[in-house]
Amino acid sequence: MEKSLGELNALESEYNNLVELYELAPDDGDVISAIETLRDAAHRAKFVTLFRDPADNNGAFLFIQAGAGGTEAQDWAQMLSRMYARWAERHGFSVEIIEEHEGDTAGIKNITYRISGLRAYGWLKNEIGVHRLVRISPFNANGKRQTSFASVDVWPDIDDTIEIEINDKDLRIDTYRASGAGGQHVNKTDSAVRITHIPTNTVVTCQNERSQIQNREMAMKMLRSKLYELEMQKRAAEEDAAKAAQKKIEWGSQIRNYVLYPYQLVKDVRTGVEKTDSDAVLDGDLDDFMLALLQQ
Repeated sequence: MEKSLGELNALESEYNNLVELYELAPDDGDVISAIETLRDAAHRAKFVTLFRDPADNNGAFLFIQAGAGGTEAQDWAQMLSRMYARWAERHGFSVEIIEEHEGDTAGIKNITYRISGLRAYGWLKNEIGVHRLVRISPFNANGKRQTSFASVDVWPDIDDTIEIEINDKDLRIDTYRASGAGGQHVNKTDSAVRITHIPTNTVVTCQNERSQIQNREMAMKMLRSKLYELEMQKRAAEEDAAKAAQKKIEWGSQIRNYVLYPYQLVKDVRTGVEKTDSDAVLDGDLDDFMLALLQQ
């Protein structure tokens, strides 16, 4: 709350300052630019009231999974991973790769990000679902149009103020040898950790930390976050307000279409919001899509 009030006070102070500057120099380019920047900041600030769920202020874990289709889908999953990383950077959030599995030829099979920052989960929570790409395939010598799918899942990075009870007897902990690029322990010791919560069949893995102990700590943090999200989903279902369940990664189940050929258009199926600058969207310009869903 203190941070939010500080942001609003700063906006008000900037506004009063620009009123005086505009009266002195109404045609000054720097003043006009500063007014436009303040307008955009004020536009974003007023949506703080949309973040009402208990975990909305928290960071988030974001998981991207390539759909069926081999190299095409894996390349699309990597494009999505870059898009969300760029979006996070625009908001001043920090991005950490928890686990990543590279594609067979190009791209990635899946990736898990930890995105840290105020309201990261509130922003990202409605991105859950299937994302569909239409383009001319760079992997097809005939230059044919190709449709690819990838899924996105999000759960909150809950902090110690939210208590989640986990019994040791409900856990199965497996260790295995980490794979992929990494430090000196990768492929040499069983440092990677997989934890299964048996009652809910929830599985989390971590292999990117320096030791098995650190991987286990991060995996437990992810498990607590996932179990919290499961509980919130159950409560929402009981109140007949559950978020849409993630469907199969295929035709007819997408939440957003990204068309790069024969025209450029990114359209959200749920709200109808669309943008013709697909390059900007793939570079992280996602706020309009997210805000429309928050306002709904």
